[in-house]
This record gives sequence, C-alpha cells and structure tokens, in this order.
Amino acid sequence: MAESIDEVPSGEKEFEQLTKRVRDVLEFPEITPEEFEDMLKNASRAYGGPLPHKTYSLCPETRKVVPALIWEKDGKVWITKRCPEGLITDVYYESVEQYYRFQKWRYDFNLMSFNVENSGVNCPFDCGLCARHRSHTSLLNIVLTNRCNLSCWYCFFYAKEGQPIYEPTLEQIRMMLRNAKKEHPIGANAVQLTGGEPTLRNDLIEIIRIAKEEGYDHVQLNTDGIKLAFEPELVKKIREAGVNTLYLSYDGMTPQTNWKNHWEIPLIFENVRKAGGPGIVLVPTTIRNVNDHELGAIINFGLNHLDIVRGVNFQPISLVGRVPKKERQRFRITIPGAIKRIEEQTNGTIAMEDWYPIPIAGHIARFFEAFTGSKYYMTSHYCCGAATYIFLDRKKKRVVPISRFLDVEGFVEYLETKTEEIENWKHLGKLQKLKLGAEIFIKFKSFYDEKYAPEGLDVLDLIKNAFMHGNYDALGKFHKNALFLGMMHFMDEYNYDVERVERCVIHYAMPDGRIVPFCTFNVIPELYRDKVQAQFSYTWEEWKTLHPDWDYKKDKYVRTKEFVEKMKNSELYRKTYLEIEDYFGVNTKA
Repeated sequence: MAESIDEVPSGEKEFEQLTKRVRDVLEFPEITPEEFEDMLKNASRAYGGPLPHKTYSLCPETRKVVPALIWEKDGKVWITKRCPEGLITDVYYESVEQYYRFQKWRYDFNLMSFNVENSGVNCPFDCGLCARHRSHTSLLNIVLTNRCNLSCWYCFFYAKEGQPIYEPTLEQIRMMLRNAKKEHPIGANAVQLTGGEPTLRNDLIEIIRIAKEEGYDHVQLNTDGIKLAFEPELVKKIREAGVNTLYLSYDGMTPQTNWKNHWEIPLIFENVRKAGGPGIVLVPTTIRNVNDHELGAIINFGLNHLDIVRGVNFQPISLVGRVPKKERQRFRITIPGAIKRIEEQTNGTIAMEDWYPIPIAGHIARFFEAFTGSKYYMTSHYCCGAATYIFLDRKKKRVVPISRFLDVEGFVEYLETKTEEIENWKHLGKLQKLKLGAEIFIKFKSFYDEKYAPEGLDVLDLIKNAFMHGNYDALGKFHKNALFLGMMHFMDEYNYDVERVERCVIHYAMPDGRIVPFCTFNVIPELYRDKVQAQFSYTWEEWKTLHPDWDYKKDKYVRTKEFVEKMKNSELYRKTYLEIEDYFGVNTKA
C-alpha cells in the first residue's frame, strides 16, 4: 500500500487507497418542503426543547443564515435547512436516545464581558465575543504560524511556497493572552498553542513562558510531533518552560491510517519518557470508511503507554468547504456513531452509556468552585462533545469505565440538591464544614460500588480527604492508571447550528483583539481566519528579507526509505506497536 516515503508526507496516496473500499454509507432521509414547513411551525424554540426543534444554520452556497430544523427519523437526529436553492439535509446525531440522554445535562452560562459592540443578531457573522455568547473561553487557541513541516492534501491552513506567512509577534501573543484573561466573570485559564506547526517557531520556548507569565495554568501544544521525534532537547525545554500537554496528532495504528507520524511516534514517546513529560493526549481525526475501524485499537494503544499518554480525544471530521452529498454520506461520522464503534471494537468494555456530555462538567464545576475557589465552567452545547474516564486494573488486566463503579449522574444530581450549602462552604465554621463534608461523604458511598472499582484505586479515601479534611491535592491521584477519553465534533457548513456556536467553549484569539468561537473561525474563514491572518501576515518577500537564511524547503520533513526500514526493524518500534497487551480481546496491534 502507498506510503509517504522519500517525499513530504501529504496523505493523498494513503487516502486514495483507504477509500477504494467503502464499508458503509449513511443514507440521508428525504423531506419535502411541505413536511419541512409543517414541522417548523410546530417545532420547539427554547434551548433544549424536544424534537423537532427550530434553530438557524448556514447555507453552504450563499453563506446566508437560514432557518433550520433538527428532527428525528429512524433512531437518528437530522438537520435540514431551507436554502435559496432548496432543502439540504445532513446527519446531526446518530442516536436519538443518546441525544436526549445528553440533553438533560444542558447548562447555560452568562458571559458578562464581550469584545465587540453589537447585539449578536447577525450571529455568526459579527463575532466576537459578543453579548449573545453563552460560554467563557475554556480553551484559548493561539495560532503561532501558518508554516508547517507537512503538506496535508486537505489542509488550507499552511502556507504554500510563495504565499504570505502569518506569524504573530511576541507582543501580539501577549495581548491575545491578556484579552482572554479579562473575560468576566471567568477569564481563560487554558491555552493551546497551535498552527500550522508551532514547533517551527524558534521562539517557541519564550512564547510558552509568556503564557505562564500571563497566568495560564494549563498550556497545551498542538503538534504533529515530527521535530520532537528528532530533537530530544526540545521536548525537555518545552516541558521545563511549562507545557502541560502535547496534543499529538494520531489518526490510526498503521502507516496508512496514520501517515503523518506513524514511524516517528516511537521516537516521540521515547523522548517524552526521557524528559519526564509533558503528558500526551492522542488526537485522532475520525473519518467514516477511513479510520473508524481502528478506534478501539487506538484506545488500547493509549492504555499500553499509560505512563505518558493521559488521554485520547477523538475528533469526528468537520467537512469544511463544498462537499457533495455523496462524499458526506461516505465520510461523515458523529459522536454517537464513533462511540458505537468503540463499544463494538472493545467488546462492550466501553459502552454507549459510559459517556457523558461535556456540559455535565458545568454542574460539577459549581461544587469545585465552592471548595477550591477556582472557576471553570464547560458550558458547551450538549451535542458538541462527550467524555469519560477508563481505569486500567493492571493486576487483573481489565479496563473499567468510571460509570461501572460510580453512579456519576446520581452523584451529580445529589450535589445539585446540596448546591446552596456547598456554595456557603467558605463561610462555614470548622465544625459545620466537617459536618457537611461527612454528610456528602456518607452519601457518596451509596453511589460508589467498591467491588467493581479497579484494584489499587481507593476512591473512598480520596473523597474522604476532600470532603472531610479539605485536602484536594489528593484528588490528583484519581488520574493514576486512568485514561481520559474525549470526543469533540466541530461543525461545518452542512451541520451548522447557531445554537451550538453561541455556546462554544473553544475559542481563537486574533491579533485584532477579537476572540472568536472555533466553529466560526474555521467554518467562515473569509471573515475570520483567512481575512485577519492576511491583514497581519508578511508577504513572501517581506518574510525572506526578515529571514535571509530561511528556506521554504528547510521547513518541510521528508521521510526517507532508510529511516522507515531502520524503524521497522528496531526494538523501539516493536515495543511501541507490537509487544503490547490486548485489553479488549480483539486484534489491536499495528
């Protein structure tokens, strides 16, 4: 099978090979204009209302805001929009049951500060953030460069030879960080440094230090990891400078599904181990008929490298740009579709009901705010993302999702009944705190089933220390032998829901001072990403003048046949991919 060897990896050959065989096609239902209008008249309008539900979307052709209907058929949830050229339908959520289960955990939030002086009535064309936005910045993205060492065929985000170079100055980066910190009532506390490929910047270490100086507790580096594979000192430097997490591209278990860095991963892992961090989150872009058959194997891979891998965050593909219906039916996958495949590929070890919507964290945040004083509300739309924790019981070689030994929903519902008492925690006397903590701890025991808990994880002791003695540092041990599993589905023109973008929690900072939701920044690039970056970019000639020793080809990575052969026959490769445990009773090796 074709591979990226003796050339800059682009993925074009691999994608062509993988898509020759189509395993399944998602059929979109037909709906007449009369049926659409009839459902629209009777649709719910308030956020979180029952299906059918009225919202607004984007027309992929005219780029106008148009009426849209979210509705149910055949156990799935669909979105249909009325565009000038007719009705357009796409899948919204592949399980209506999961849709309603997640919907009950919706959580709204009032942002009291904004960066643009408008009412937001033209959402999403007048970002941002405006008075209409419903979420603070949980994760701030800052694009450090549009230079890249790969040439991914589907990517419009890297500069091709002769094109302008976008690379904000250190002063602009500091300003963007400060702007997000000023949000009221909750400023940003986590930042992702992204690109292009951010490791191409020579001043990356200084940028990381600036983020820490500006008070960001969590600094995440979004990378393909190529430079980290060959520069062990760079891994050590970024860890020491303050990077908490490597957000590492990892699309599959083979050189075909993960053509970006399959052969380099063993070296990246080795260098991270030697440097003592940062922790790694594997990020697979998930595509139907391309790599959706390897999701369970990717989780198994993460469990085998639990000493450095902290999580796997799946990203169902966003089909940005003009994509014909036939291709959307072949490649579209939603959160429930990906979760269903994980259930099948892990032999039911990780099931549909083990996952929770992101906004459940909003309910839990009120509790942690009372105890620790920190404010961090994940208030995204309930269809934007899902997550869970799984624990590895090494002695019994079994994987246990958190929901198997903890009634998460029941416990969160109980905490909500105690909200007022918990929120008064700081004002309570020592005896009152002890009494309330003991009451919560005793109740917690009724939601916890010790016989199903992984061996060596004394959750009861951790919770007792937190509730009764105020020792929250102990909760950090909760992550021991744990793997975070996440799922975040960014939108495109075809499944765009204005209700979702109003509640976006992942934002981009721009050098013109605005802060823009992820799904406006990338879905409407002509107004946001491309337009603003063009305003602040260097022309090719300006860049060459400022960097006379720089050459475009030097940025690019060429994977040689000799390197691949050397890796293929190395002990490091075998230990990384081949000599691993199969925790799910299926073939999960490379």
